[in-house]
Formats: sequence, structure tokens, C-alpha cells
Amino acid sequence: MSKITAAITSVHGYVPEYIMTNKELETLIDTTDEWITSRTGIKERRILKGEGKGVSVIGIEAVKGLCEKRGISPEEIDLIICCTVTADHIFPATANIIADKVGATNAFGFDLNAACSGFIFGLTTGSKYIESGSHKKVVVVGIDKMSSIVDYQDRTTCIIFGDGGGAVLLEPNEEGLGIQDSILKSDGSGAQFLSQKAGGSAYPPTHETIDNMEHYARQDGKTVFKFAVTNMADVSAEIMEKNAITSDDVAWLVPHQANKRIIDATARRMGVEDEKVMLNIEKYGNTTSGTIPLCLWEYESQLKKGDTLILAAFGGGFTWGSIYLKWAYNS
Repeated sequence: MSKITAAITSVHGYVPEYIMTNKELETLIDTTDEWITSRTGIKERRILKGEGKGVSVIGIEAVKGLCEKRGISPEEIDLIICCTVTADHIFPATANIIADKVGATNAFGFDLNAACSGFIFGLTTGSKYIESGSHKKVVVVGIDKMSSIVDYQDRTTCIIFGDGGGAVLLEPNEEGLGIQDSILKSDGSGAQFLSQKAGGSAYPPTHETIDNMEHYARQDGKTVFKFAVTNMADVSAEIMEKNAITSDDVAWLVPHQANKRIIDATARRMGVEDEKVMLNIEKYGNTTSGTIPLCLWEYESQLKKGDTLILAAFGGGFTWGSIYLKWAYNS
């Protein structure tokens, strides 16, 4: 009997209609389009507008599109893993809200929070349900509504983040395609450099936490950049070395879209040419858990069955990781 692997069989993304350009940010804070572009590679980002619209809105559209593209009923889905740091509520899980709204009545679900590495962690987790033989159709959603926790007076964060994301369907494969290996890492000592201080059980909401603006994402930009460049590049090189993969073998690097300079450093460390690097940061900015599925969605038509992909991410807290997979279908 052939070994069962978890293969991506469909991908779909969704971004809100509203576009916030660097020019608009110039009216809010002391910055310029040239300054933002030269340091991050970002020209614009999408923002989810509308009262009561949580991140589940993005996930619902992504999962609906996924099922339509694959030609399956939502009732066939066994499990939904929603990777996000901006859940609709502390509870219930956003995964369960998505399941209800799309009609995935036979699925159980849970949320996974690993900051910008969320989709990498979620994809690895979902693959284990497939590999065990217990589940046949697992949906991994990577979505975030970062505009809900960004202070638009804080130049170190508001220029970076946007809203959006996507979803992939994992199914069993016996052709040797799909997820081959993963390396996941975390270091909680990094929490002081990139976090949202208030809103959890350590610092529940109070008038004081609100007055002190502690419900927004904050970062020490220089420290985060240094850690991200080193760790995201190292873990990508590590998974290649572990699996005897050369840069010639890699069809695509799918990096978390945090900063163009971090992406470039990762590609150089791997020896991968620019034309093999998926890039859409200029249009969407950093959608946290949403960047990698958005890349897969946008580049889907260029992917060929058997292509070797390296997925890599780095996130707050700190978290980082890499996945080696073989693409399972032609579009």
C-alpha cells in the first residue's frame, strides 16, 4: 500500500474591495509613498470596511470559492482549520462560524494562532489528519483583518498590514505528491518585540488599557526585521538541506509577504532566482496568516503538477517555519 500524503487539490483567495494606497497613508501619518515602497515594497493594501464585518467574511468567500472550483459540496468537508490572529470573537472559533455560513455541516473546526506563521503551522497540522487516514477533506484557511488591530497613527505598523487571505483543500494522495516535510519553530522570548498587549486574560479590556491604546499590534521594527531575516532564511535553507534539494530543484519559493527585503534575503540564502519567488506584497501588504494562500491563489495558473515548492514564514511571538511540498495538479 502506497504511503498517503496530504496534497493541496484546490486553492482560492479573497481580498476586500477597498484599496488603501500609500498616498492615502500620507494624509494620516508623517510618511511618503517613496519611503514606504523603498523599505517594504508595499504600494497598497486592502481594507475590509463595514460595521460588524469580522475576518470570517474573508474566510467564507475563500471557502465558497474553493468548493466551487473543486466541484465539491461543503458537506463533504471533514475539518476546517482557521489560522488567524484577528478572530471574530475570543470564542466561538472563527472556523466554526465559517463552517456554519458555508454549510459545512459535517466538519469540526478550530482556530490556530501562530501570527504570520499561522498558515504554515495550520497546513502542517491539517496534513496529519490526512496522513493518519482519519480525514479525507481538510480545509486550511489563512485569513486576517489586521486593520482591526492597527493604530493608524503608528508609522511602524500601519504602513505594513492589510486585510485578506485564502484557503486550500487538502486531500489524500498516493502518487508521492503533496506535503513532503516541514520544520516548525517558536521562541516565546520574542513576544516583547511584536505583540498585542491587551485583550487577553493577562490584560483584559479596561478603560486604562483602552486609554493607553494597548489593544493594537506593536513592534520593535529593527529587532523583528533582524530575527525575521535570519530565521526565515535559515529554516528555508535547512529544509532544503534536510531533503537534499538544490536551488535548481525548486520551482517556486512561496514566502510570507512581510517585507520585500526579508523575502530577497531568504531567496539569496536558498540560491533561488527572483523569477522563482512568488511576490504580491506591493498589492496586498502583510495580511499575516493570509499571505501564503494569497500567493498560491494568484500564481495557481503557473503551477505544474510535480513542481517543488518551499513555503516559508516568520511571525510574532516569535514563530517561524518552512514546508516542502510537491504540487499535485495542473490548473
